[in-house]
Amino acid sequence: MYKLVSKLIVYRNIGRDSLLFRLADLFHEFDTGEYVAEDLSGRILDLVHELLDLATVYGFDENLWHNYLAYLLAMTENPFTLVSEKTGAVDGSVNQFVQNDFSVFYQLMKFDFAPMEKALGLSCFSTIQNYRSVRKKDHSYNRNVSVRIQELSRSIACAKDEASFYHAVIDFYEKYGVGQFGMNKAFRISPYQNEGLLAPIVSTSNVTLDDLFGYDQQKEELKKNTEAFLTGQPANNVLLFGDAGTGKSTSIKALLNMYYPQGLRMIEIYKHEFQYLPEIISIIKGRNYKFIIYMDDLSFESAETEYKYLKAVIEGDLEIRPDNVLIYATSNRRHLIRETFSDRKEIDEDDIHRTDTMAERLSLSHRFGITIGYYKPGRQEFFHIVCELAKKNEKILLSKEELLHKADLWQMRHGTMSGRLAQQFIDYLSAEIS
Repeated sequence: MYKLVSKLIVYRNIGRDSLLFRLADLFHEFDTGEYVAEDLSGRILDLVHELLDLATVYGFDENLWHNYLAYLLAMTENPFTLVSEKTGAVDGSVNQFVQNDFSVFYQLMKFDFAPMEKALGLSCFSTIQNYRSVRKKDHSYNRNVSVRIQELSRSIACAKDEASFYHAVIDFYEKYGVGQFGMNKAFRISPYQNEGLLAPIVSTSNVTLDDLFGYDQQKEELKKNTEAFLTGQPANNVLLFGDAGTGKSTSIKALLNMYYPQGLRMIEIYKHEFQYLPEIISIIKGRNYKFIIYMDDLSFESAETEYKYLKAVIEGDLEIRPDNVLIYATSNRRHLIRETFSDRKEIDEDDIHRTDTMAERLSLSHRFGITIGYYKPGRQEFFHIVCELAKKNEKILLSKEELLHKADLWQMRHGTMSGRLAQQFIDYLSAEIS
C-alpha cells in the first residue's frame, strides 16, 4: 500500500495526516518486518476506529474501505477536480497525472489485506469490507453526503478497468461537483476557524412549499426569482417581511430542498457575523453553484450601525457582487431598522438634514430588489390551515366541527393566528391523543 500511495500526484493534497497516508505508513512498517506485533496491531485498530467514526458520521454501509476511497475522491478539492465539476473531462497533460492517480485508487480498491490480518491475527479489514451498519434516522447523519458518496463507491467498485474507473469519477464530478459545496446543501460560520470558515449543516429540514398552506402569490414570486437566478438570468436580492409565524423562513428552506439538485446552496449568517461576508463571497464566487446567503429574522435597533456594513456588501462596494450569489432575508419589519417617535423627534430637533437621515435609515430595505409581504391569516384562512395540517396527521380523527372548535379556543387563548400557531395546535392535539 505504501508504494501505491507514494505515487499519488494530483491527489497528493489529501495530506499526510489523512487516514489513507497514515495507514500506508503502517503497511510500510509491516512490509519491512521491523515492528512489534502488539504495537502495530494497536495502531492499526486505532485507524480502523477512525474509519468507523467516519462511517457513523456519513452513514456508510457495506464496504467501508470502498466508501472511504470514494469519500476521498469526492471531497478532495484541487485544480483538476474544480475544473472537472464545471467542464467534465478536461484535455491536456494533466490527464496523464490524473490517470496515474486513478490507477493508484483502482488498485487500492482491490487491495488485499489478508497477509497483514493473518500475520497479526486481525480480522478488522475483513469486517469493514462486509459491514452492516446500524439503521439510523436521516437526521442523525449527513445523508446528502452519504447517498452521493455511496453512489460513487458502487460505481467505481464496478469499474472493469482503469479507463472505466476514470470515466466513473469524472462523470460524478460533472454531475455532482466536488468537496463540501458539491456534497452538502447548507452551511454556517464554523465555530472552529482552524477547520475552515464554513461548516456544513449536517441535518436540514425536509419542508417543501406544499407544506406551507396559502401564500400562493408570495411563493410563486419567490420561485420565479430563484429560477431566474439558477438559469443565469437577472435576479434580485429578496426580503420577506411580515407577521411572525407566517412561513417566511419555511419558504426559503423549502427553496433549498426544491432546487438543491439544480445546484442551489445556502449559507446561513447572522448580523454579528457580517464581518465574514467579504471572505465568504471570495470563497464561493468561483464555484459552479448558486449560493443564497440567508439571513433570518434580520432587524436592527436605531443605535446599531452594522446595517451600513451590510448595505455596502449587498450593493455599493467597489467589487461587483458575483453572479452566483444572492441575499435572501426574513424580517418582521418592513424597513429592517427600528424607528420610534422619539427617534424622529430627535432628528427633527438636532438634524439639519433630517430628511436625508431618515432616508439613509430606510435605504437598507431598498437594496433588496424584491420585497414580499407575509401577513397573518384571517379566521377562515387559519381554519383552512388547521384542517389541512390535520389531514396529514393520522392520529387526529376529530370531526371537522370539533377540530375547528378546539382550534378556535386555541387561537383565542394565544391571542393571534398564524401558520406556526396552527402547527403548534396540531402538535398539541397529537401529543394529547398519544
